[in-house]
Amino acid sequence: MAKTQLNVRVDEGTARAARERALARGMSVNRYIEELVRQDTGEVGQTFVEAAADFMKQYESVFAEEFGGENDTAREGRR
Repeated sequence: MAKTQLNVRVDEGTARAARERALARGMSVNRYIEELVRQDTGEVGQTFVEAAADFMKQYESVFAEEFGGENDTAREGRR
């Protein structure tokens, strides 16, 4: 999806809160604000799916080590 730059001005307290919340969630301020807007416009389901996919990409090796990896044939069958 193409991205468009959007510049906004907020007071320092709001900017600080956005940075802190984004950091606590392990994401950029841009992504945090984008998710807030999606939630507000009813795109929560898609946001959840994207976040879950990101999580799985990050921790795929951890799950494979903990629970045992599947062979490549089984993994390919699900794609």
